[in-house]
Amino acid sequence: MVILYAFLALLAGFATIVLGVMGFTMLLARLVPSWAGIAGPPRRGYILVVLGYTYLANAAGGYITAWIAAAHPLEHVLVLGIVILLLSGLSAILSKSQQPTLYQLALVAIMPLGVLAGGILRLRILGIL
Repeated sequence: MVILYAFLALLAGFATIVLGVMGFTMLLARLVPSWAGIAGPPRRGYILVVLGYTYLANAAGGYITAWIAAAHPLEHVLVLGIVILLLSGLSAILSKSQQPTLYQLALVAIMPLGVLAGGILRLRILGIL
């Protein structure tokens, strides 16, 4: 049963991240389509907004993971952070020529940091940290 809760905690955190990023991306593309850079490279403002909501979505995922994994929340948040780090690194490698390198490196850095921040927030609310 413990393994099931661990899996569900990681899955819920990951789903929160994916749905959050996808939802914000679709909303931003609908509200400000000229920022998306379909005809050329993305604009600086668009990149900063994307980095911001990506960080918030990852923080929400870390928080949800720590909330569901009540037995060992920090361990689960760290595992989710490592998974996100590996996936964002793989994404940066695969889309190297399609997006600016600095943008990709920023995503690789802020995504696991967001997960960790969300998990730490939950632990502080619980009084563990």
